[in-house]
Amino acid sequence: MEPLERLEKLLDKEQFEKIKAIDNPQLHAFLADWIEWLEPDRVFVCTDSEEDERYVKWKALYYGEEKMLETPNHTVHYDNYYDQARDKANTAVLVPKGKKLPYVDTKDREESLKEIRELMKGVMKGKELFVCFFVLGPKNSIFTIPAVQLTDSAYVAHSEFLLYRKGYEDFKRLGRNTRFLRFIHSAGELDERKTSKNLDKRRVYIDVEGDTVYSVNTQYGGNTIGLKKLAFRLTIKRAVEEGWLSEHMFLMRVNGPHGRKTYFTGAYPSMCGKTSTAMISWENIVGDDLTFILPVNGIARGANVEKGVFGIIEGINPEDDPIIWQVLHSPVEIIFSNVLVKDGKPYWNGMGIEIPDEGENHSGKWWKGKKDKEGKEIPPSHKNARFTVSLEHFPNADLEALENPCGVEIGGMIFGGRDKDTWPPVREAFNWEHGVITMGASLESETTAATLGKEGIREFNPMAILDFMSVHLGDYIRNYLEFGRKLKKTPKIFAVNYFLRDEKGNWLNHKLDKAVWLKWMELRVHGDADAIETPIGYIPKYEDLRRLFKEVLNKEYTREAYEKQFTIRVPELLAKIERIEEIYRKLEDVPKELFQVLEEERKRLLEAREKYGDYISPFAFEGS
Repeated sequence: MEPLERLEKLLDKEQFEKIKAIDNPQLHAFLADWIEWLEPDRVFVCTDSEEDERYVKWKALYYGEEKMLETPNHTVHYDNYYDQARDKANTAVLVPKGKKLPYVDTKDREESLKEIRELMKGVMKGKELFVCFFVLGPKNSIFTIPAVQLTDSAYVAHSEFLLYRKGYEDFKRLGRNTRFLRFIHSAGELDERKTSKNLDKRRVYIDVEGDTVYSVNTQYGGNTIGLKKLAFRLTIKRAVEEGWLSEHMFLMRVNGPHGRKTYFTGAYPSMCGKTSTAMISWENIVGDDLTFILPVNGIARGANVEKGVFGIIEGINPEDDPIIWQVLHSPVEIIFSNVLVKDGKPYWNGMGIEIPDEGENHSGKWWKGKKDKEGKEIPPSHKNARFTVSLEHFPNADLEALENPCGVEIGGMIFGGRDKDTWPPVREAFNWEHGVITMGASLESETTAATLGKEGIREFNPMAILDFMSVHLGDYIRNYLEFGRKLKKTPKIFAVNYFLRDEKGNWLNHKLDKAVWLKWMELRVHGDADAIETPIGYIPKYEDLRRLFKEVLNKEYTREAYEKQFTIRVPELLAKIERIEEIYRKLEDVPKELFQVLEEERKRLLEAREKYGDYISPFAFEGS
């Protein structure tokens, strides 16, 4: 029997007509196979209509996956207490038998597909399946990648409506031979709180060969929202094959002198300042998480993969995050997840106002001092609690850039992690290769609460992408280097470090200093500021920073602060090169340029140490 005939038997007439309108036999076969296998009681197909979107939102409330809050359009969702972050242990990229990818959790493709199919057989009995169509990147653009999501979670579908552009009409327009991404998710059996129950059978499998992601027995967005970090693995592989970049980067506009607009991307591991940088109130955000970068007529052009924010809410307060605070307290459509709720109002750790001593949170009924079964005290909200909202509601969103089918020209790329003792607050690479290797490919950061496991461990995390890698790291870096060679004009590359401390453990940067580093980088992109050449790249001159601190933050900036921040710490920098070299020497098929560039940096540092000592004042390099 043909797939369309099977679908006609599986769907009611209205839903069948929606699918029949899309002339794509591959899609029909995919849907017929999986609807038969999952065995839902009913199927709802989402078109791009407002009515269909409203239906999904209503079902999230009806099924108890979300609850209404006091502010109109605000809802709260809870995940299982032990389903609060990306599950690295049970997430894997599927590869042919015997194939290994360094730093990628892989599993045998054949065996894993068999396992996941068994786990999903009949998993939607008694439930409703939502079939949703979206696109990654702006619609009708060089960046557009269509995708279809199957899920029995109205919360997951609702989240995707906030985060992604609707794609039903694109599927109709693109026709028969369109290559599309596929996502199949089931929350599995639910407990009395409507959270996933069988976490021991939680699996997230990414089949890069089949452009398909399978996710079961989990609800947390990072494991279930298909188009986010799950699709990211698929697009990384596609980008490496096709010669472009799919990156874990924000995309923002920094406003320069005389109305100049300069666009930057930035890669930072979770909880390392990525969102707070992109959200600086006098600059403009295009995207906070994922960016496609394509070579267009010799220019690197970028676009936000998404149209919304799935953001960490911990620590957001009116002083440090005025724009996000304003959005979170306005009656726009927002899903809060894993926060404390009291009298219909959401509360979270570090919000800067008094938090109630009781309420409901991710553990159920909560009171101050409550402990979990391991004896650990449960905080008011989870450290990885989230908010989901569309970017259109942000007063600083650059909506024209967000939907530009040609994307925007990338002037600069920023790499930043958590580093207490090595990198200065900001520096510029000598060239593309130097930046890709000593900044991007050498990125290290402390672990955070965004993944399950221990916190505070310094980890190698090149381009802040290691958790999502789906190709050999050598191929990924080689593609980066080759991408630069395709360009007539490469973006300048910068590294930042907001977490530098002195020998007593005191912070050397204030939270808002990053706004000054951004303004300096913008000037450097256009050659409007001088810099000091050091062994590790160009750093700002004190006079320029003193002026910028006054102009941007109305703060005095002392020579003493500058000297502490921009001291070149030779022993730590040499130790870092040793660590990074050792990591890459263990891998096969790493571009030889990587070792050459690191060796050149080592020689410059050793020569500087011979001349100036272990800890070198930035003033020592002026005029040298």
